[in-house]
Amino acid sequence: MTAENAAPVTGDSPNALAAVEAEIARACKEARTDRASVTLIAVSKTFDADAITPVIDAGQRVFGENRVQEAKGKWPALTSVTSGIALHLIGPLQSNKAKEAVALFDAIHSVDRPSICQALAKEIESQNRHPELFVQINIGEEPQKAGIAPDEADAFIASCRETYGLTIAGLMCIPPVDEPPAAHFALTAKIAERNGLKKLSMGMSADFATAIMLGATHVRVGSAIFGHR
Repeated sequence: MTAENAAPVTGDSPNALAAVEAEIARACKEARTDRASVTLIAVSKTFDADAITPVIDAGQRVFGENRVQEAKGKWPALTSVTSGIALHLIGPLQSNKAKEAVALFDAIHSVDRPSICQALAKEIESQNRHPELFVQINIGEEPQKAGIAPDEADAFIASCRETYGLTIAGLMCIPPVDEPPAAHFALTAKIAERNGLKKLSMGMSADFATAIMLGATHVRVGSAIFGHR
């Protein structure tokens, strides 16, 4: 079975995590990619500590959240008893939440407009804390989604670097749900390559194997680990 037609992994908690890990390893082997080069982000948004703890106990250490306030409410208690947790903000960021986001998250995947760049630059300097930053590409140019249009990406990335002094680690994308994702992943990878970016946050529960085949370094997997919300 190829990554392109692999069935989505489904399940519940530790067993589901193991199944996802096995599928990632299979996709990496097929892509001739080192498994260590792909980071699994377990998307724990909307799930409480009781649901997250078994996944931590099973060995997962990287988690994704959509909202600053939700993460602030549940993660300090979890990280106080488990070392090595890394938190990634994968949802939209408001400028007035930049201070809390820089303090709490190890990576922010939703850099997508000048006001966010300005707010992040201020807080990174003030706190002397440097989360990894990903520019979000609206790869399908969908009006309801955040992100920079593909044809504006080069100029925006240059502005992040030159105007705001931000270090951009990579790109993030969410393909349209009603279209095959491969072409969107490939375009995101092409934009990253020409801008000298090594990291690609792309692929979710239904398509992470395809994303790995096309260069993903970070896959964001929620329902295949935690079940449906």
